[in-house]
Amino acid sequence: MRANTAGEIDFDKVLIVDDHPLFCDALSMTLQSVAQIGEIHTADRLGRAIDLMVDGLQPDAVMLDLNLPDVDGLEGLARVKAATDAPVIVVSSISDNRVISQVIQAGASGYVPKHSQRDVFRTAFEAVHAGTVFVPEGYVLTEGDADTEQSDAVNRLATLTTQQSRILQLICEGKLNKQIAYDLSIAETTVKAHVTAIMRKLGVQSRTQAVLLANKASLNSVLQD
Repeated sequence: MRANTAGEIDFDKVLIVDDHPLFCDALSMTLQSVAQIGEIHTADRLGRAIDLMVDGLQPDAVMLDLNLPDVDGLEGLARVKAATDAPVIVVSSISDNRVISQVIQAGASGYVPKHSQRDVFRTAFEAVHAGTVFVPEGYVLTEGDADTEQSDAVNRLATLTTQQSRILQLICEGKLNKQIAYDLSIAETTVKAHVTAIMRKLGVQSRTQAVLLANKASLNSVLQD
């Protein structure tokens, strides 16, 4: 983070986590143009983003999509917040009021719909830099929208390692240990050990319960309630 001067946003290192290359490129150019962000890193997977930060990347802010190949919904936000103290601004194609409420109450510093005009991104950075939460124009945060069960599910899922999250995702797809071992190029005994650890961390007794808990933290559970 560089020294602040009048009218300047002093975030100079931003991490964009999104699996659409064209959007990453467009957002990078937008941030460099309207917010004068000097150093931009990108990751197309949550696991890759976490690895970058574990390896020493210290972003001043993180721009996070909610739908990624290796994570869905609020779990990604929880895991990013566990990996960095930097503010997280969610950038999503979803603009449903309930989703925005859940995201902000889960700890995001801002929420910007992907279809927003360029100046909206600058306004979002200005708000976050000033210590306030940014939400889309016309949206008013309301109290009491948080789902306690969903928040609990998100917090439990955030304790999983990247590999455990990958395995849980494959379990949710209905794959057996042997298939998971093949997909991840690891031993079946390693998968079994991970599954045991996953169930212990999540506080569940079966794979079915683990899937139900993972589904509770997904965006679809918010939109369908």
